[in-house]
Amino acid sequence: MRYDLHVHTHNSACSVLRPETILKIAKMVKLDGIAVVDHNSIKGGQEVKKANKDPDFEVIPSIEVSTDRGHVVGLYVNEEIKSRNFFDVSDAIKKQGGIVIIAHPFRMIPKLRSKLKGVNVKKYLDGMECYNARTSYFGNRSSIRFAEKFDLAKTGGSDAHFSFEIGRCVTVFDGNLRKAIRERKTNVEGSNVLGILGSTLSFVNKRVFRRWG
Repeated sequence: MRYDLHVHTHNSACSVLRPETILKIAKMVKLDGIAVVDHNSIKGGQEVKKANKDPDFEVIPSIEVSTDRGHVVGLYVNEEIKSRNFFDVSDAIKKQGGIVIIAHPFRMIPKLRSKLKGVNVKKYLDGMECYNARTSYFGNRSSIRFAEKFDLAKTGGSDAHFSFEIGRCVTVFDGNLRKAIRERKTNVEGSNVLGILGSTLSFVNKRVFRRWG
């Protein structure tokens, strides 16, 4: 199975993607499922799940919360999370039966980097995003080493905000995603070649078109 576990919709200010476009492109690049992780909102995940009519394609309603210790992805989340405290967010995701993943932990931009020093990561995290299409080769390698050191599941996601980014990085596993993550039987693959282009377009979309449009 090949899942892209980091896709944004138009509900994130830096993205232009609509539900129908996401589903069309995801199937075009032969994905078996996606996680929709809008910034601090579950709205996009609900929209895409509702639009999906293919029983063989899984849409995971999710969220990407900007916490005080970095961006946290909660998979299988169906209720909004108001807190921005890392520990509270992790607890809130787990109470919903969700999966807690730290996103792009070694991104070069300081506000997007994770601050996990002193954190019992095995208690508060289920996995780490080890391949993000907008993160440098060195950042992704650091994530892989960290995940292996602390026995966290490895996940991959494109961090897609535009159609050409969908499926650029994926999580590869057999069978059920929840089970694969719990048992640490996931792998990652993909490319970050277009990462700078996507990041630049997101900046322009958020700072120019969304602000003045």
